[in-house]
Amino acid sequence: MQGTKFQLKVWNYLKTIPKGKVKTYKQVAIGIKSPKSARAVANACAKNPYAPKIPCHRVIRSDGSLGGYSGRGGIKQKIKLLRSEKVAI
Repeated sequence: MQGTKFQLKVWNYLKTIPKGKVKTYKQVAIGIKSPKSARAVANACAKNPYAPKIPCHRVIRSDGSLGGYSGRGGIKQKIKLLRSEKVAI
């Protein structure tokens, strides 16, 4: 994988989110021991060239909305992926 040190940290963490589960950008930030970096986590997800293999689609906003998806197909694809994993959206 190629990315910044921070991006790699985020992307490696995303691989630990189980299929069928979601986490917020804030939870990911806390999980990588950088609790004030939720916005940077969102940016790292947006730059993820390995979607959906690295499952950035499993990360949502704290208010429960889906946020974005930079993978092919955009937000419609994010919805499709989450539904295929039986996530209630």
